Amino acid sequence: MLLGYARVSTQDQHLEPQLDALKADGVDVDRIYTDKATGANSDRPGLVAVLKALREGDTLVVVKLDRLARSMKHLIELGEAIQGKGAALRVLDAGIDTGTPVGRLTFHIIGALAEFELALIRERTQAGLRAARERGRRGGRKKKLEGKTLDLARALWSNSEFSVEDIATQMKVSRRTLFRELGARPVQAPSS
Repeated sequence: MLLGYARVSTQDQHLEPQLDALKADGVDVDRIYTDKATGANSDRPGLVAVLKALREGDTLVVVKLDRLARSMKHLIELGEAIQGKGAALRVLDAGIDTGTPVGRLTFHIIGALAEFELALIRERTQAGLRAARERGRRGGRKKKLEGKTLDLARALWSNSEFSVEDIATQMKVSRRTLFRELGARPVQAPSS
């Protein structure tokens, strides 16, 4: 049995071109699951439902790989889940059908290349961070209070006329940021 999955990223995009391609490939309209969500969104009820509906011998049909998975890692995980159910994956625009030996090989080559690419990216990122540290650069978010601004906050802190809220408002930071930057502990309300 053929099951289809289609997804668009925004409400402004239309599912019809994908639905037409799935129907042209022989997927019954009642067996097409859809989502309107970004690929990064892991909450996709249509994807969850189609994976749940897959049975041994079924084929999940998608128009493009990027409509199915939010990353290559996610694609590999989905491919393994589909294969684990004894089902196949067909990707229309790439000509991949994991129901055939050549299709499985193609899918695994794509997965291996994606893993290799991720490893290279990780390696380059680590090398860049090391080089930056050697040049004395720190990573992370820039501090909200530094230099003269931090000195002013400390002066206001030491003056009992100003409340924590007053200082935070003056410095345009939250109370939490103020406490963190000053190295102070928030005053706890006495427990009753």
